[in-house]
Amino acid sequence: MLINIIKSYREIVTICDYELLGKYFEEGDFQLDIKESFYKGEKKTEQEIIEIIKDMKMEDATFNIVGEKSINAAIKAELISEDSVRKIQGIPFVLVLM
Repeated sequence: MLINIIKSYREIVTICDYELLGKYFEEGDFQLDIKESFYKGEKKTEQEIIEIIKDMKMEDATFNIVGEKSINAAIKAELISEDSVRKIQGIPFVLVLM
């Protein structure tokens, strides 16, 4: 998985499954564009991602999460529940605004 922390007025945490980086998905009026400029970051293990999520949710960060492995890490970190996950062309994603 890849994680990128973008410093802004509020930190934005992007997490995606490595194999989805640079891909584009479309379904009806909805698009999912996993741009390298936004999602490319450091490669981390699931446990490292879980720890970062736990730390960052205390910081009032915003999260953009894409992919099965990344979504599962967010569920294990208790950031999201399965019912908050949406899919475009079968690719799970979630946007979390704290």
